[in-house]
Amino acid sequence: QVQLVESGGGLVQAGGSLRLSCAASGSIFSINAMGWYRQAPGKQRELVAVITSRGSTNYADSVKGRFTISRDNAKNTVYLQMNSLKPEDTAVYYCNAAVVVVATLTYDYWGQGTQVTVSS
Repeated sequence: QVQLVESGGGLVQAGGSLRLSCAASGSIFSINAMGWYRQAPGKQRELVAVITSRGSTNYADSVKGRFTISRDNAKNTVYLQMNSLKPEDTAVYYCNAAVVVVATLTYDYWGQGTQVTVSS
């Protein structure tokens, strides 16, 4: 079993910053890509940012230049630094990880979600 535990969400004013963390634990051989997704009320879940095990990153156009994804492979943890937050960033943010549980078997895991609310 693998668990992803997120932290760092909350309420912030527009223009403020938050840092999300997501720690993976359990039966982990290694972790390939890790990412953050978000889902606003009435909308589909969307990709925010993703980072590979080698550190290559990709961002949604709506967050480029404001959000930064990073990871600590030794701690199996991924971070999302969110700056210049806007009300439209309000959503539940979910962590995702492609976990290699044995050498040839990879499963996709999700965190429980953390609420980010940006007030205008």
